[in-house]
Amino acid sequence: MPARLRPLPLAVTLLLLLATLVAGLLVGAAELPAGGVLKALLDRLPFVDVASGLSVVEQNVLFELRLPRVLMAAMVGGMLALAGAGYQGVFRNPLADPYLLGAAAGAGVGATLVIVLMPGDPGYSVPVAAFAGAIGGVLLAYALGNMAGGGGSGAATLVLAGVAVSSFLAAVQTFLQQARAQELQRIYSWILGGVGSADWRQLGLVAPYALVSTLVLLLHGRLLDVLGVGDEEASSLGVAAARVRLVVLVAASLATACAVAVSGLIGFVGIVVPHIVRRLAGGSYRIVLPLSLLGGAAFLGLADLVARSAVAPGELPLGVVTAFVGGPFFVVVLRAVRREVGT
Repeated sequence: MPARLRPLPLAVTLLLLLATLVAGLLVGAAELPAGGVLKALLDRLPFVDVASGLSVVEQNVLFELRLPRVLMAAMVGGMLALAGAGYQGVFRNPLADPYLLGAAAGAGVGATLVIVLMPGDPGYSVPVAAFAGAIGGVLLAYALGNMAGGGGSGAATLVLAGVAVSSFLAAVQTFLQQARAQELQRIYSWILGGVGSADWRQLGLVAPYALVSTLVLLLHGRLLDVLGVGDEEASSLGVAAARVRLVVLVAASLATACAVAVSGLIGFVGIVVPHIVRRLAGGSYRIVLPLSLLGGAAFLGLADLVARSAVAPGELPLGVVTAFVGGPFFVVVLRAVRREVGT
């Protein structure tokens, strides 16, 4: 019987995400009453008229600062975790990462170019350049892998091409940084990641791409399960393995580019969340993909909550918080994979 998403794991994940979103709206330097926040949100619904009791300043804090930030953290976390699950399904490797094919390095070069060449830019061009750089890095890696594979695009060849492209682009970024040392602080702030500058414009900019990549990946859950038995077996079942791999790679790379463009480089989400989902709910990608999407949104929302409250009134870079969790977790996953290979 094919594996299906059971109601209990879905309900638990949704409740965790909801709790994280509510906490993100309530916690901060300015205290907002929970009842007032709920009424203010209800008041924004069509045909609902509720007096929230919040002042103009409190409503601005809620709707112009906290709500976009909370939604951005959820979107970025969901995209990174979903992309991680997609990459792991394509490469049949639980250590596969959303930044595997040069997306992170390409985004870093794009953002650095804008920061270096347009120092007076208020920040609107950085997400666009990072998005273009991420897509460009993935396309370059895929083209290189296709050439090296003699027209094929096997998993191992793509990984090696991604490593080569990432190394080259990292060198380009380092050269650009050294050429304009006075912009290093701004560059490193972007590299360390965060959603503190999130606004409705940025959300609207990447939401359509995030929606498309999400739909494509969720619809390929069954096909990723078929790929897990091997390309030859998949072909015998009528599945075009190369086409499925290409579509999933493009969609996962698009999801990664969306996240990186608006948040900078935030690591480990795409490894930690799918692994936890796989351990608790099962290994079928019809289960792993949707739960990774929701779990990633909750995970990064919680990480952002820690980032802005751990050293208040200061703020930790979001990438630092995820690295504190993801670094040791990566070692645990690596040991588990080695143990499975050994057996």
